Amino acid sequence: MSERINTKVLIVGGGPGGYVAGIRCGQLGLETVLVEAERLGGTCLNVGCIPSKAIIHVAGEFETMAHAAKAPLNGISLSAAPKIDFAETVKWKDGVVKRLNTGVAGLLKRAKVRVVEGWAVFSDAKTCTVKTKDGEVTIAAEHVILANGSVPVELPFLPFGGKVISSTGALALPVLPKRLAVVGAGYIGLELGIAFRKLGVEVTVVEALDRILPLYDAQLVAPVAKWLEKNGVALHLGAKAKGLGKDGLAAELKDGSTVDIAADNILVTVGRKPATEGWGLENMAVDMDGRFVKVDDQCRTAMKNVWAVGDLVGEPMLEHKAATQGEMVAEIIAGHKRRFDPMTIAAVCFTEPEIVSAGMSPHEAEGEDVITAVFPFMANGRALSMDGGDNGGFVRILARKSDHRVLGIQAVGAHVSELSNEFSLALEMGAVLEDIAGTIHVHPTLGEAFHESALRALGHAIHI
Repeated sequence: MSERINTKVLIVGGGPGGYVAGIRCGQLGLETVLVEAERLGGTCLNVGCIPSKAIIHVAGEFETMAHAAKAPLNGISLSAAPKIDFAETVKWKDGVVKRLNTGVAGLLKRAKVRVVEGWAVFSDAKTCTVKTKDGEVTIAAEHVILANGSVPVELPFLPFGGKVISSTGALALPVLPKRLAVVGAGYIGLELGIAFRKLGVEVTVVEALDRILPLYDAQLVAPVAKWLEKNGVALHLGAKAKGLGKDGLAAELKDGSTVDIAADNILVTVGRKPATEGWGLENMAVDMDGRFVKVDDQCRTAMKNVWAVGDLVGEPMLEHKAATQGEMVAEIIAGHKRRFDPMTIAAVCFTEPEIVSAGMSPHEAEGEDVITAVFPFMANGRALSMDGGDNGGFVRILARKSDHRVLGIQAVGAHVSELSNEFSLALEMGAVLEDIAGTIHVHPTLGEAFHESALRALGHAIHI
């Protein structure tokens, strides 16, 4: 049975950009319909941030127990090596995801947002058709918010299927592979590669560039590279994946030689691209900016009252950017004055150790007359009390020399992801070094290293 819906706001995509926009629209009293083809929560909640961090958490626990089984660890010893039933791990991870899915559905319901399950295809800028299990639904709206998200990039010579998997596949494996080849040493490849190594998998990484984690500078990446080497992760830099080999992945190494890397699974993590195909974008008369939908600083597209947010509109492809844009667009539709002009969008890499970067890096600050100061976690009591003081971690702060305005903050170390919001707040509020130095930081915390980095930039660090 066909149905027609006329609504104030139509949102396509139930990821962090879409569902946050929907909840805010509902709070503002805007009649709203949200269309989602799969599960609410999008890539982040279902196959990205949340499930990967769940697996990373389990991997860390397993690694700790495995160490304690080999030799006493800080007074703890195990009489036998731990075992893992990866299917049970995946089942637990799925439970976490389901719990959050249910929460998102409940929030949308409370905001009186109608959710239509199906794939939306636009016939013009304000009208789409959705094939649902109950029949076809045509939806026409005054405002359309596109939040279609992104999809993994597939290599033509290593199509997904069989032993070749994307990050989505890696998070749902029924059993652990004995050997895993990872194509790409960006944050997704290394986060998952490190997790699988902690779980006892033999991991080999093939990266076309001459370095790992190209988004971060060499000083930040060094502790991660050290961990990879110490823990036996084979790393081929300047190498090219060529396709399936006899027993795994065929690759051409930097010296021109070819190898066949034995692997039970090949994890391809060479990036993501905006999901622009298969839903009628060509019928909406919006402008493009390369492969992304072009928007202004209010997320307006070239078509009046058609908005786009999140991964669809460009880098960085991060949950917190999409959610912020979704919330903003809802408020603009409701008549509020808003624009998207953040001082920073912090990025976190959940490798071992973790990396956080907010604001300008030393490279980006070239040409500025800056003060740079580093405070090592080996001099931080909380880091030492968590066995996180000897992995090369630190907090680094950059400030303009003339007025001490903080321009960038980075950190690498255990649990430093938890510092990311303090870094963002400092930059967003336009803090100067004296603001950080004059703020009493709780002891014992990792945040004290941030405080000390500001003190050191001012020339009077206390604990180093």
